[in-house]
Parts: sequence; C-alpha cells; structure tokens
Amino acid sequence: MRHRIAVVGGGPAGLTFARVLHRHDHPVTILERDPAPDARPPGGTLDLHQGLGQLALDKAGLTAEFEALSRPEGQAMRILDTAGTVLRDWRPHPDERANPEIDRGHLRDLLLGPLDVQWGRGVTQVVPGTREGARVHFADGRQETFDLVIGADGAWSRVRPAVSPVTPHYTGITVVETSLDDVDTRHPGLARLIGDGSVAVYGVNRTLVAQRNSGGHVKVYARFRAPLDWHENLDLADAEAVRSRLLVLFDGWAAPVLDLLRHGTAFVHRPLYVLPVNHTWTHVPRVTLLGDAAHLMPPLGVGANLAMLEGAELAETIAAGPADLDKAVRAFEEQMWVRAGRWAKITAAGLERLVSPDPAEAVAHFDQVQPS
Repeated sequence: MRHRIAVVGGGPAGLTFARVLHRHDHPVTILERDPAPDARPPGGTLDLHQGLGQLALDKAGLTAEFEALSRPEGQAMRILDTAGTVLRDWRPHPDERANPEIDRGHLRDLLLGPLDVQWGRGVTQVVPGTREGARVHFADGRQETFDLVIGADGAWSRVRPAVSPVTPHYTGITVVETSLDDVDTRHPGLARLIGDGSVAVYGVNRTLVAQRNSGGHVKVYARFRAPLDWHENLDLADAEAVRSRLLVLFDGWAAPVLDLLRHGTAFVHRPLYVLPVNHTWTHVPRVTLLGDAAHLMPPLGVGANLAMLEGAELAETIAAGPADLDKAVRAFEEQMWVRAGRWAKITAAGLERLVSPDPAEAVAHFDQVQPS
C-alpha cells in the first residue's frame, strides 16, 4: 500500500524529495503557500557541489539537464581589499565541475518538471499522532491527514513546532541585497570588476559581494555586523534612503566598489538567522524536517546542497518500501543530524571569519576553501 505523503514547501528540498519519489512512481502531495511558481523573485544563483546537490540531481535522473543549464565559469572568484586592489583572482579550469552555478529559478523549473504542486496551500499547523495520521491545518480552515508530513518550509517553518520548540536566533550579522540588470551593457566597468563569477571585498566587520547570475543579472550583498534594529528610523522601502545609509557604512571604500551600491535598484533587508549548531529533536512519528526547517545555517553555499541531498535520500528510503516507515524515518533523521551538525559548525566559523574585525581572516578562509 502506498503511503500518503505530503511535503510542505516547494523549495529545493521539497521539490528534490518529490522528484525522486516521482522517479520511483510513488505519489507525493506538494503543498506550497505561494500562489504560483513566479509569485516571488526566485533569488540568486546556487553553486551545486559534487557529492551534495549534484548527487541529489543524479538520484533524480537530472544530471544531463543540470549540466546543460549550469554555468561552470560562474565558479570564478575574485577578492579585493577596500582600496580596490586585487588580492586573489581564482578562475576554474575549463573542465572544473566541482561547484558549477545555476540560477535558483532555473533549478526550480528543472525540479518542477512533471510534478503536480498544490499552489496557494498555506499551512498553519501540523498535529501529529492522530489515529488517521498527521493532520495538516491550512490557512483557509481546511484540514487533511497524511501518513507522513515532511517540513521543507524553510527558516520559519510551520511544521517545525510539531517536533521542536526551537526557533532561529539572530547571528548579529545582517545582509542588504540589491541587484544590477543588463550589467554588461549598462555597467561594463562593473561587469569587468565582477568577472564571470563573483567578487568579494572585505573590510572591518563588513563585506560586499557581487555574484553574477545568467542573462547579465547581478546580485549584490552588503553584509555587516549590526543590532537587529539597526534600521530604526529608516524606511527600508525607500531605496534612496537605504542606499545613502549603506554608502555611509562603507565610506572610504574604492569608488568602483561603491558603484555596486550606487547602481543597485531596490534593496531587501535580510538579517541572518540560524538554528543551534546541533539542533535535533526527540523523534515524533509521522512528521520530520528537511533543509533549513531542520538545520538553518549561514548562507555559505551549503544549505541548499544539504537540503537537496536529504530530500533525495529520504525519498529513496521511502521508495524502497520499508516495512516500518516510522523506523526508517527515525534512522534518516539520525544520519541527517550528524552531517548537518558538522556543516553547521563549519559555516558558523566561516561566517565569523568572513565578516570579521580583521579582513585578513576572510582572505585566509578563502585560501583554505579555494586554494589558488
């Protein structure tokens, strides 16, 4: 008998889980609160790692499609100091495939493929342990029960309270994101500064990173240490006011670097939250978590990769038809916690070095992660 399975969240974790189950002819209900795939901007680019995100796509049978969409040249990374001096200029070999980039929108569409997503199904609560299964409560007042509910609904998961009372906490580091469009034509100087991949500039307790996406689109991230209410008396919807505040924060940096902020369009405030490094929970039958819902960590290129691999592994476990589904899920959780805990420690330490009182720490971190 097929288990009734719901995955809450149509991000990389939930879609990878559903796509692998689909490959094994096992139905799954995908519940996504957004009303349509393009209801929100999909976000920036992702580097999918060999052995993590790429392995997950292989389990979904999507390796060839990924290779056609990905940008190996996007692995390039340039490091500058605040005066604009180039400290590192790493470029991948033509056959380098360790961490090729793919736009989040392209990855979403690739994973969606034949999947049937129930759009506009906002989940408010999951109640485990009923006789019929785990009960899902929706924003419209309806309810449904499933044999297994998987929370892949991100940092502020509505499923997590069913298994854990823990909520994310602020890291003390915030991010303000902006964008540049048609950069090669409109801002050729910045296009040369960024190159084929990313450029990062490290100062005292602050960082500017610009990352090329496809189609001449660039995402710019200003990271800095600040209290959570740093923007008090600042209208975050006022792009010119936010730009002015950022230019004060980064005052004295080289003019070409500050042009990344001067030419940005709208600004989005993204304070960085994380879950405790070793977040686990006492197993609750019929409910589990994947990705950021389970182990939110700093956005240093690992979270989405882990989430996708977890989704693929759990799907393969279920597709194998274990005699005891609950026992299989419990074993999966224990494996997930060990790996995620290791990566959470690595990324937490990495964030401390990348936004540091000593910018040399950030360069040293780059040398360890990506030797020249």
